[in-house]
Amino acid sequence: MATKSSNPPGTQPGPDPEGAPPAGSGTRLRSPRLASILRHDVPASIVVFLVALPLSLGIAIASGAPVAAGLIAAVIGGIVAGSLGGSALQVSGPAAGLTVIVAESIHQFGWKVTGFIVVAAGVLQILFGLSRIARAALAVAPVVVHAMLAGIGITIALQQLHVLLGGESNSTAWNNLIDLPAQLLSLHGPATLLGLMVIAIMLGWKYLPERVRIVPGALAAIVVATVLSLVLSMDVKRVTIDGSLFDAIGLPELPRSDWAAIVVMILTFALIASVESLLSAVAIDKMHTGPRADFDREMIGQGSANVLSGLLGGLPVTGVIVRSSTNVAAGARSRASAVLHGVWVLIFSVALVSLVEQIPLAALAGLLIVIGVQLVKLAHIRLAHRTGDLLVYAVTLLAVVFLNLLEGVLIGLALAFALLIWRVVRVAVTVEPLGGTDRWLIRIDGSCTFLSLPKLSSTFATVPQGVAVTVEMTVDFLDHAAYDAITDWARQHESNGGTVDFVEIGEARMARAEAAPPSRSLGRVVLDDVLGPWRVDRSGSAGGSGDNDGPLVTGIAAYHRGHAHLIRPHLDELRDGQDPDSFFLTCSDSRIVPNVITNSGPGDLFTVRNVGNLVPAHGDASVEAALVFALEKLNVRSVVVCGHSSCGAMNALYSGESAGPGIDNWLEHGQASLARYQVGHAVGRAAEAAGFGPVEQLSMVNIAVQLENLHRHPSVRRAVAERGATVSGLFFDIASARLIEVRVDGIAPIENDGVLAQLHREPASAGQ
Repeated sequence: MATKSSNPPGTQPGPDPEGAPPAGSGTRLRSPRLASILRHDVPASIVVFLVALPLSLGIAIASGAPVAAGLIAAVIGGIVAGSLGGSALQVSGPAAGLTVIVAESIHQFGWKVTGFIVVAAGVLQILFGLSRIARAALAVAPVVVHAMLAGIGITIALQQLHVLLGGESNSTAWNNLIDLPAQLLSLHGPATLLGLMVIAIMLGWKYLPERVRIVPGALAAIVVATVLSLVLSMDVKRVTIDGSLFDAIGLPELPRSDWAAIVVMILTFALIASVESLLSAVAIDKMHTGPRADFDREMIGQGSANVLSGLLGGLPVTGVIVRSSTNVAAGARSRASAVLHGVWVLIFSVALVSLVEQIPLAALAGLLIVIGVQLVKLAHIRLAHRTGDLLVYAVTLLAVVFLNLLEGVLIGLALAFALLIWRVVRVAVTVEPLGGTDRWLIRIDGSCTFLSLPKLSSTFATVPQGVAVTVEMTVDFLDHAAYDAITDWARQHESNGGTVDFVEIGEARMARAEAAPPSRSLGRVVLDDVLGPWRVDRSGSAGGSGDNDGPLVTGIAAYHRGHAHLIRPHLDELRDGQDPDSFFLTCSDSRIVPNVITNSGPGDLFTVRNVGNLVPAHGDASVEAALVFALEKLNVRSVVVCGHSSCGAMNALYSGESAGPGIDNWLEHGQASLARYQVGHAVGRAAEAAGFGPVEQLSMVNIAVQLENLHRHPSVRRAVAERGATVSGLFFDIASARLIEVRVDGIAPIENDGVLAQLHREPASAGQ
């Protein structure tokens, strides 16, 4: 059966599924695929080509490489990486992110040897893909990647600012910065005018009508600047290409010395190109709803493109987010778009090379300045500030700008790792006297390791001798050094007349510290310990501390050891009286734990339980007394009736079978609920429509009937009229551990963020 699918807002349809068509379906399936390529991929490829052309030229010039090297890389990135890569909609080519390191390589080793480095880096990327470790490249702190790109952007902008002013850029960012004042004093007017015009057009392009913005802003800016320079016969430096694109093809040279530096440069090329490609692929996956990227295949495709690009005299290739996002936004559906964009670059470079030579260098400088500045994103800086990573961002950025790319990234990663260790391994140790007692409290919270020994020692030294001490340990990791420090202090304190009690809340327990190597515990274990039922062996005990301990005694011991200390301060506030929020009537069933399912604590619920959560209209003093006391003495703000699934009382009512004299007499109070269910109560119909069985339908009808009984009660009517008290119903589905609101006329889900809003709605009229 065919199904329809829709795309989330803000995303494009995903790429067409790849693979051979079924046998016998050749023409029938190829025609729609060809139609999709012609309709979606061809137009998208033209848009991407128009974006890629000026960027490829500018990046080649900024790198200090031959101009044709940028075009060769664009062609190979489109055709080879587009065909073999693992991200169907990613577009590859020369990228601004590698500009700085390519320029450094050319300066240090020369252009021909840089070609060899590109080839070797490509081989290494292929090995990354074949060894299936591509995802490991994603294990880089995003703040370091953001800062690296910002540093590259600043370096490019400083470099190209000199070109825009009509001069020559220096080899380092520092020299570009200190020489800038002198360059400003000797600026070349026509070149500066063209560069500023390009910057103005690119920055203002987004404000133009949508029909105009069909043309990429970068292309429009370069065309306008070039035409103006030709019309006004401006004397400016222009792009120079020696011969045709094929004349620029040349094999790389093997290095003759300094192989250690060559190996470092190869690793740098491979790692940075890989990380940039994979991060771009991740970003593109978020922009469409089709198949996700195969990262290992992407590495093989990128590596193959770099091997061929280096062999033919091209720049290194990587996935480029600007071109890729343009590809998705333009409506591409398959990898045909990326491949065709490479074909268009090839045709243009061969047939129209004379047009390229008319482009002023200052115009490309203006383009690169905008691109460089846009790599510094305020959103990334704000995020780093919010997450406490601003220091890592700033240090990485400055190191990339004023040292070099590799050293900057390594310094940033080292600082990020050190910050991670400090955040994860640190422990909070506090000490204070407990008010109104002669007892002192020491809290140890976090990961307790040998790194925490100075803090533990200084804290223990502040505790007076001979006093009673409670040590509260919320510890997720405890090594032997910390264990020794704590136990040695405890022994010494007790030998001086004091006492030490341990309250262990975390799962890293003192008793296990010497039994096995330390390991980090999981918070889920603590929750299971608190919320889970007794693990009772019905033939014996609950696995307690002694053979004669039953589950109740064992549970109390665990409570004293792990949780009594936490609840004591809250109970201390309630020792002189109670002020509950809600009167909570629920079933006696052992599976219903009111404080757990309402996330409430001591003093929040005034709880009454009986079989079937019934509110008898007459003949029962217990519910009546509790209800009147809660409403008139405690002034509770809400009255809640809570039933549940698999209720034995409702099952007995529904089946009509006798449950015994005492129980049958009590269940007479539920006969009205059964009668209302049998005649088709609205709540029962709603429960049936929601997929609940007959007994659960009766349980919900019973809740609705008890709500009606409550609305007729004089104390409830008075509280509703005078204080705005509310009356609400809940149904607890045991299997899903979810609560449903039950009203007198229907049911409704309770959203995760609106429990109280759902419960505290306007009360129904007292006459219902």
